[in-house]
Amino acid sequence: MNDFIAVLPIAFFIILFILIFLRLFRVYTEKKASDNTSSFRTQKDESGRTVFIRCPLCNTPLTKDENMVSRIFRPMNTPDQRMFVMGCPHCYPTAGNGIKRICPVCKNEVSGDGYLVARLFNLKTTKKHVVITGCNACCSHSSKKS
Repeated sequence: MNDFIAVLPIAFFIILFILIFLRLFRVYTEKKASDNTSSFRTQKDESGRTVFIRCPLCNTPLTKDENMVSRIFRPMNTPDQRMFVMGCPHCYPTAGNGIKRICPVCKNEVSGDGYLVARLFNLKTTKKHVVITGCNACCSHSSKKS
């Protein structure tokens, strides 16, 4: 019985050490996970969930220092403008290895010099809103269709 009482404090400190170690390990891994996702751009979708902002051509998540390449046409003071989306740093001007540029409307592959046709809505009460109407092949505004 005396041996049991002598070992009891040592067992208590070993269990306490293990619990502290596990707590610190959990805090460290949660911090690492939040560091990895904090560099990506996020937004809230219609249901309120946080989702990554992705390139509409190659579907690659964008980091906070990456911007889309686009062309916006004048006049600037109208609430509805025409816009060309050329791509992101991953797919424009040249696509990286294994990256395909796919039109979200017709699901066909968009060439390296191709682009998406979109409408940019400049609303005074909310943020700017972009609607993709197709690629330069499926959303051709010329009278001649091929």
